[in-house]
Amino acid sequence: MRLQTFFWLAAALAVAFSAINWLGLAGWLATLVIFGSLAMHIAGNAIGTRMREATDRDLSRTHQRTSVINVPAPSPSHLERHSRTGWLLPISVSIGGLIGGVSGAIALSLMTSSSFAGTLLGGLSSAVLGGIFGFLIASFVDILRTSLRESLDAERRSTEENQK
Repeated sequence: MRLQTFFWLAAALAVAFSAINWLGLAGWLATLVIFGSLAMHIAGNAIGTRMREATDRDLSRTHQRTSVINVPAPSPSHLERHSRTGWLLPISVSIGGLIGGVSGAIALSLMTSSSFAGTLLGGLSSAVLGGIFGFLIASFVDILRTSLRESLDAERRSTEENQK
């Protein structure tokens, strides 16, 4: 290695050690992840631009003439259409928020020596997390229920058509 490379390595290590001293190890790792993400984003853009510019745009030379076959578009499934969520989602979010808030406040007041304001804030935070968890579970159940119903209907229709 050349002397200039060792100089840049020593400078980078000095910056890293001073950042660890100033930010702490967790702050330094967070900064490293952010800068790494930015570097990968920039590298991805550069590679994508280079690949786009290097492509062959003369499509008539690479594609042969093919006949166009008109295929009717299938009707959209229930998951592809916009529909209301119904009462399952708000009820699940409310139940999840209630269970999360109560259990979080009780756990915080019994397991730690926090003040009333701290218990209230912790219970509110737990309620938000419980509501998010209730939303995730309700969404998963709704999509699973709809998918199963549609697949069973499609299977029933295909067996009816085969019997005809």
